Amino acid sequence: MKTPPASSAPVTIPLVVLTVHRNGTITVTRDGTVLPPPAHTTWRRSSLPEIIERASERRTVPVWVEVHETDGTSFTDLFPAQPQPQHHEVEGSKPRHAAPSPTLAEICADGFIPGEDIAIAPVIGHIDAGKDGTARAFLDPAEHPGVSEVVLVGRVSGTLAVRRLP
Repeated sequence: MKTPPASSAPVTIPLVVLTVHRNGTITVTRDGTVLPPPAHTTWRRSSLPEIIERASERRTVPVWVEVHETDGTSFTDLFPAQPQPQHHEVEGSKPRHAAPSPTLAEICADGFIPGEDIAIAPVIGHIDAGKDGTARAFLDPAEHPGVSEVVLVGRVSGTLAVRRLP
């Protein structure tokens, strides 16, 4: 009997839970284990790209992310793993330096209806507006080379927001 080929997909996807506190700090766990912030710092909303990078082992494994807000609302998203480039060394050639790890770009806009579905154009996914009508999307510019602007489109309100990627 043949043994099936090994799969590169994990059997389970790690669960990353972010609990937002009233003072703006965030507690982060990965599969129930606290993910500490860098020394002498605290996790904050602005830390989300770094949190995803660390929790997903620099995007080598996919992670489910749950965010629990102070008002009792929560949302989830899946951050897929990014394919790692294969570097082949030719004998006698100089070793290559590792490419910088990807960073996520945050795009914010307001004027949306609370909870509304918002398209990200070029449409690569959807997000929901928060209770206050704001929208926040995180994009990895490396996944979308050549894209310098995105459009957030409120599916109910028709609100449009054009933002340049940082």
